[in-house]
Amino acid sequence: MGPMPLLLAIPVGLLLGMTLSWLARVELARSEVPLVLARPFLVALGLGVLVFAPVVGYFAALHGDWAYLYLVRWSRVPSAVDLLLVFLAGAQVPLGFALASPLAIAKRGTRLMQISAGITALLVIACALCARRLSVSASFNQFHGGFGAMPLGRSSLGRGVLLSWTALALAYAWSVHALRAPRTR
Repeated sequence: MGPMPLLLAIPVGLLLGMTLSWLARVELARSEVPLVLARPFLVALGLGVLVFAPVVGYFAALHGDWAYLYLVRWSRVPSAVDLLLVFLAGAQVPLGFALASPLAIAKRGTRLMQISAGITALLVIACALCARRLSVSASFNQFHGGFGAMPLGRSSLGRGVLLSWTALALAYAWSVHALRAPRTR
């Protein structure tokens, strides 16, 4: 799996936000401001808007047939649908954070882990079912016609996946660092 076919980006974004919420549980419990104004939420929002959405948007804009897992011809999808799905994917990080925050504040880690495991299981199953579609770079016609498809690792799409995972991992690591760093007043 790589960043990011559009439909797979939704559970990935939720999981990112949920894990950040757990990491921020102590600060959230002490916070005296509404959740959407709390520093940890703003970190999750920043990750979703500044990194995750652009990563998803890159694939929607430059590798559209792959971003739709070759299920529909990208050229027939209105650009407004692309934009809506990219926005929806980027919103999953702060949404996952907000949804998990009550469990994190209550230190209900077991319940949060169960929910995360369920989402992860669905994601793994989806990736297994789509493994062939995820592993090649092609146009819609090439994929369905059985010609011209390149293995992901030898294509510009593969380099994009590698670079986007690297950018996402670094941004997530920065977010974790920001949430764990002692807060100065």
